[in-house]
Amino acid sequence: MRRYKDLLRTPEFTPFFLTCSVQVAAQTVAGLGLATLVFRQTGSPLLSSLALFGPALAQLVGAATLLSAADRLPPRAALAGIALLLALGSAATAVPGLPVWAVFAILLAQGLAGSVGGGVRYGLLGEILPREGYLLGRSVMNMAVGVCQIGGFAAGGVLVALLSPRGTLLTGSALYVAAAALARCGLTERPPRASGRASAAETWRTNARLWSSRARRRVYIALWVPNGLIVGCESLFVPYDPEHAGLLFACGALGMLAGDTAVGRFVPSRLRGRLAAPLQALLAAPFLLFALDPGLPFALAAVTVSAVGYGASLLYQERLLALVPDETSGHALGLHTSGMLALQGLSAALAGAVAQHTSPRTAMVALAVASLAVTVTLVLTEGPSNGRRPSPRRDRQRTA
Repeated sequence: MRRYKDLLRTPEFTPFFLTCSVQVAAQTVAGLGLATLVFRQTGSPLLSSLALFGPALAQLVGAATLLSAADRLPPRAALAGIALLLALGSAATAVPGLPVWAVFAILLAQGLAGSVGGGVRYGLLGEILPREGYLLGRSVMNMAVGVCQIGGFAAGGVLVALLSPRGTLLTGSALYVAAAALARCGLTERPPRASGRASAAETWRTNARLWSSRARRRVYIALWVPNGLIVGCESLFVPYDPEHAGLLFACGALGMLAGDTAVGRFVPSRLRGRLAAPLQALLAAPFLLFALDPGLPFALAAVTVSAVGYGASLLYQERLLALVPDETSGHALGLHTSGMLALQGLSAALAGAVAQHTSPRTAMVALAVASLAVTVTLVLTEGPSNGRRPSPRRDRQRTA
């Protein structure tokens, strides 16, 4: 499956695509509104960064306790229910006079729900599409994220100016409700992918099994750490340039869209293994320009070029999917999503803390250097054994 029209002909892909796209738009609009609201109330770069990316920190808790539910819930009901929960949380953060601690308590609950939602969502994508079509389908989903973030951040900036941050949050809540309706009406009722009871113990067992393979560990680290550190850089756009933060976010989304399009549609399979590390290096390198305190046009160009490197995530996800058995694919992809978002949240906290004591641009440069260092270390320590993939069938026998 190498053509977009093949995806559109696949049953259920279109409603799935629309559901996920509307939810990304909701998250983008609501996140920008909340980050702006918190920054205006507190003047803190740290709290502003955490308001935008803080729910990702809760993914750590969810990945350790709730992730086994990703393969044990009926996908349609789970996606619709999680979207409604996110809608309620976004509306609650718009309540006037709500203390900052209460805002972050709501974000914690949203992050816990999101840790399960990622596994449900991308496990379902693996059911809708054949295995050989997953990369193209995932690239289209990432392209949708880019488009929706471009539109969401642009619309969010306009809404913040016209309605206020609270009005922007309520708009995001309404979009979450629309996503829930699309999931309920557009997706087919499917049984869970795995039987048995979801529990924290089962989550721990499956996480340990996934982490036991050296090849999978390296893929997870590559998926989580370099990208997460660059998201930490992006989390400082609001304190770096409050007037043009939406434009910076939109340019980042545009670059991500370009990278995902190129990787998903045009890179032949024989080159995929070679391009992953260079693309991750591209993620970090342009942020070094911020050491020179560039003007807005150069900053926008650097952010756009950097985000092209997010296409590396597609290549590593394809590698991960080949390393896990089908019945744990949702859990494995959910662990990827939760770990990725958790590292993004931790990086946002780190970036905000460094910026609090130095400056936003100094923090961005420091995190970019760290991202490059991790990418180079992964390349230099890669041994010949990494090319040998563990057998998913062997994992399946251990779980029987």
